[in-house]
Amino acid sequence: QPVESGGGLVQPGGSLQLSCAASGTIPDYYDIGWFRHVPGKEREGVSCLGGNNRTYYAPSVKDRFTITRGPTKNSVNLQMDSLKPEDTSIYYCAVGMGGATNCPYPSLADWGQGTPVIVSA
Repeated sequence: QPVESGGGLVQPGGSLQLSCAASGTIPDYYDIGWFRHVPGKEREGVSCLGGNNRTYYAPSVKDRFTITRGPTKNSVNLQMDSLKPEDTSIYYCAVGMGGATNCPYPSLADWGQGTPVIVSA
């Protein structure tokens, strides 16, 4: 199960960094991604880093969020800048085999427990 860290409370316009580390060694072709979910709404893919090092960003976060490889190849960091109240959600890390979007297939992925991000004045 991936281990997430870095969530919290931040004011609008502020920044947070989320980190995710997969358990143990993962295949080079595995993708690591961040999804978010608010009860009552559909789960949304936020940003992913493919095993090929290609990235995906949801249109709502493009130019504000940056995903990078962490200190080990089975870890990623998500730098979130210019945060908005609508970014408030539970953020989940997923690790697994993915497709053209460079995001893990949700039904096949290992999921973290989730970390809350609250953007509020």
